[in-house]
Amino acid sequence: MLEARKDVEAALRNSFIFPLLNPEEGDRFIRSAVPLVFSPGQAIVRMGDQGTSMLLVQAGEVRISRPSPGGRLVILNELTAGSVFGEIALLDGGPRSADATAITTCHLLSFERQALMSLLRDNWALTEALLRIVCERLRRSDDRAADLAFFDLPSRLAKELLARARSGPKGVARVSDTQQTLAGLVGASRETVNRCLRKWQRQGVIAIADGRISLIDPATLKREAQLDASA
Repeated sequence: MLEARKDVEAALRNSFIFPLLNPEEGDRFIRSAVPLVFSPGQAIVRMGDQGTSMLLVQAGEVRISRPSPGGRLVILNELTAGSVFGEIALLDGGPRSADATAITTCHLLSFERQALMSLLRDNWALTEALLRIVCERLRRSDDRAADLAFFDLPSRLAKELLARARSGPKGVARVSDTQQTLAGLVGASRETVNRCLRKWQRQGVIAIADGRISLIDPATLKREAQLDASA
């Protein structure tokens, strides 16, 4: 029991929540946590489900997405340890606004609405922090809507590749996401994403091997994304 409590406390210390609680509130919050484990690909919540809890990622990665009318998946966000989700349904008591799926094996902590709302009523700093997260999510949604409205697929895809690239061998930036995932991130079909990537590959802008995309010419991608190529 003591080890389990320590694990919960360690996870909360990585979140925005715990530093804003006094010792009595922190103890009450720790005791209210319900640990959950999900396998890769397993649904955590579904859009439309009744939202009665907020969840905190203790370990693993969670994908937040919505199905499009055409049956494709639109990826809204990907969360790692210390992130929370389900806060919108928790605040208004309404249905879930998106799907949440485990990308990897996920260890989560679930906090029921009643437990968190009692803390929010007495702790303005915690309430303000939670509202800030909601506002950040709204701004992200606004940015995504603007990208879809004002930028074509190559621009959106180039921007996403640059944002998700990580340093690889010999300092070449690489993206490990599948083309299906990239399609969900940019609001397109996998086929159209593949055509765009293959064109860039022929032009020497990127290289594709072993399921990874290497950014050979980031400056061209920055111009494609309408970003400052000198940055």
